[in-house]
Amino acid sequence: MGVASHGQPVLHPAASLPPKAPVPKARPASKLTARNISFFYGSVQALHDISLEIPAHRITAFIGPSGCGKSTFLRTINRMNETVRNTRVAGELLLDGQNVFELDVTDVRRRVGMVFQKSNPFAKTIYDNVAYGLRVNGIRRKAILDEAVERSLTHAALWTEVKDKLNKPASALSGGQQQRLCIARALAVEPEVLLLDEPCSALDPIATLKIEELLFQLKEVTTIVIVTHNMQQAARLADLTGFFLMGRLVELDETRKIFQNPGKKETEDYVTGRFG
Repeated sequence: MGVASHGQPVLHPAASLPPKAPVPKARPASKLTARNISFFYGSVQALHDISLEIPAHRITAFIGPSGCGKSTFLRTINRMNETVRNTRVAGELLLDGQNVFELDVTDVRRRVGMVFQKSNPFAKTIYDNVAYGLRVNGIRRKAILDEAVERSLTHAALWTEVKDKLNKPASALSGGQQQRLCIARALAVEPEVLLLDEPCSALDPIATLKIEELLFQLKEVTTIVIVTHNMQQAARLADLTGFFLMGRLVELDETRKIFQNPGKKETEDYVTGRFG
């Protein structure tokens, strides 16, 4: 701003312009892209032309009634369904632009970790559970293993509880601790994506809260996809929520929109409790 000879202020041209609109946040890049994924158990089609995008460093939840295909789709992401005989998949599933069905399956499962509904620690010590995946990948140096075990248990919010008993059997832990140990085991190989299939269904409310708090923090370091029957959990946790019904993806959108203003009547009927 300047001053004219008669003492009145002179506005620079830019000062009279309206304020700029805030720049919208960039949409997170897609970590996973499904294109017309169909899956078959023998002659039975379990998934029908699933197409979606899952953004990086977000939590995406899949909800829907039992048998709707959400867990089948989750297991397709890291090719876990290939362990079932007489199955086949059609379509493309891209991980950072690479079709996971054309990659080495060991590499896929290193990049895409999975935690199951029932905690399944190995019959080993706490330390050996977490170090297992690293050893499978050829890492033997104790210093590297020690660092990875501590980092992974810290990420899983378990380090302070077990740091003095790493050589104790994992079976001595509580149910909630065992599930966090399984998350630590998955995190040890630094996966780009973490899949969780009903990870809290067998846990009490306190353990469930710890897992949910943990997942909020973990999306800073990985992309999370969770299947849950608990709609309140999806509403609390997820950035995006997808609704599956009869092997089809009915819709995928921001979680608030799915629960407050869904675009499809089937979704509205489910989230309002009319069926399911």
